[in-house]
Amino acid sequence: MKCPTCGCEKFYVKDDDDEYEIYEFTTLGKNVVFDKALDSQEIPKITNEIHTFCNKCAWNGKFNTLTK
Repeated sequence: MKCPTCGCEKFYVKDDDDEYEIYEFTTLGKNVVFDKALDSQEIPKITNEIHTFCNKCAWNGKFNTLTK
């Protein structure tokens, strides 16, 4: 999956309780891959509706709007 604006495959989502806490991930095909250093219990569930931010440009929107 890629950013619809710049084509980047690196994204992040924000913590619901702390907007300054982010969780970065990459996409490999349809798979979402978080940094292995993150505690698996802290990682948010990525749904089609989760607000997602591109790690390279200013694009942000719902996860399901990423280019396949």
